[in-house]
Amino acid sequence: MKFILLLVLALPLPCAGAETITLHSGTHRIQAEIAATPQSRKNGLMRRSHLCADCGMLFIFPNTSKVSFWMKDTPLPLSIAFITADGTILNIEEMQPNTTDAHSAQGQALYALEMPSAWFVKHGIKPGASIQGLQQAPAGQ
Repeated sequence: MKFILLLVLALPLPCAGAETITLHSGTHRIQAEIAATPQSRKNGLMRRSHLCADCGMLFIFPNTSKVSFWMKDTPLPLSIAFITADGTILNIEEMQPNTTDAHSAQGQALYALEMPSAWFVKHGIKPGASIQGLQQAPAGQ
């Protein structure tokens, strides 16, 4: 019984009070915090020192556009997938910590999904793949 309790306590959790969504790409499960407001999108994963292996952040915008991201004040290396309204991945970029290099969607994106560095490569997920479960996401503000 003590062993099970320790395992539960050791699992990484999203930030307290963070709204989350479960997404899938093929058989791969993703637990993502939701960033659907201007403030939550601005803060993103800044100042985070850890993400669990299959955890990330789903940025949801009010309208499709050619969005861009940078890594200012973000100490974790991350991968980002830019995603269309129907869940198709447009492009995937690798982002280095604490940089101001722009990483942009190669088309009209409604979502961006940040995951631990090389997550998409490790799981064989490429542009053109689909992310399922987005219909459960709130609308971007």
